Amino acid sequence: MKVVVDADGGSRSNPGPAGYGAVVRDAETGKVLREVAAAIGVASNNVAEYRGLIAGLQAALELGADEVDVRMDSLLVVNQMSSVWKVKHEAMKPLASEAAALVRQFRRVRFQHIRRELNKHADRLANEAMDAAAAGTSWQPRIEVPEPEPEPEGAARPDNTLYGWSAPTGAPTVALLLRHGETPLSLEKRFSGVGDPGLTDRGLAQAQAAAESLAGWDVAAVVSSPRRRARETADAVAATFGLEVEEVPGVAETDFGEWEGLTFAEVGRRWPDEMKKWLADPDVAPPGGESFTATFARVGAARDRLTKTYAGATIVVVSHVTPIKSLVRDALDAPPHALYRLHLDPASLSVIDWHADRASVVRLLNDTSHLGPQLRTTSR
Repeated sequence: MKVVVDADGGSRSNPGPAGYGAVVRDAETGKVLREVAAAIGVASNNVAEYRGLIAGLQAALELGADEVDVRMDSLLVVNQMSSVWKVKHEAMKPLASEAAALVRQFRRVRFQHIRRELNKHADRLANEAMDAAAAGTSWQPRIEVPEPEPEPEGAARPDNTLYGWSAPTGAPTVALLLRHGETPLSLEKRFSGVGDPGLTDRGLAQAQAAAESLAGWDVAAVVSSPRRRARETADAVAATFGLEVEEVPGVAETDFGEWEGLTFAEVGRRWPDEMKKWLADPDVAPPGGESFTATFARVGAARDRLTKTYAGATIVVVSHVTPIKSLVRDALDAPPHALYRLHLDPASLSVIDWHADRASVVRLLNDTSHLGPQLRTTSR
């Protein structure tokens, strides 16, 4: 059985009187199967969020679920449980370990960060529990708990799960992710983050070719990183549709700090230890730069805003290697090191359907068929 667990936690004064809430729904019908909530005394928001997750997973196990989609508005819990962020705070480690032990008892658990307004049911339960504690009583459930359906004798659970077979509700936000065209730095395979090189002549031609190839789409908006190379590419696309470019700083490239403008070989010679750590841990930033973990967080926030603003529409997002890889990685529910297994060429197109009620779907990756042999460049 597959269920959806919405979990939340709150603390009044942080830390202060705290409580959690979780609701378990049937993934197919949306029927509420169980509500759980409790006050936990004085605690922080993060502790309460973890306690809500643990209670929701325990309820799902009791109901006989073997597959769980966990939805929370706590970016910290979702990213820590997805191994995007490390659990560094000592108070969080036992809770994260307890949650991880529960996760291992399911066939599959997927974590999804959602906006707070989409988590109102669990938030209400958490507040009811805190209100009850303040009044000197305890929260009482209102949902009758069904007995779990027994599995046929000798039934074997499959080892993996395929998504995409059932139809989602509502139209997705279709994101046409376009990497900017060639620059002198991309041509020479150099770190190019906050630096602002423009496109080469071939890069401008690539941008125009990409713009023409998108003409058949019903595009509602063209958004772009504020970097010059992205804006020059986005301007060509926007002109095709008669639209203005909307700059979104959240999809700008990672800040590579002191490595800006250098090749991998040059950085490896000058910062061998730092590069080794950077390649091994997404929390590690280049000297004076930005970690991949920080990039994931701001790109994810930008995605959430775009899906809310352009729900059900098709948009072009002109960006860079790391942000586009971050969006693809997130859609695939892949670990951070998946970035090193993805390749994106200048002016390449990737397409993701961003669904509000289920996992996103990657429809296209690194397509350069619109460029033709004379316009293609291969880069890091």
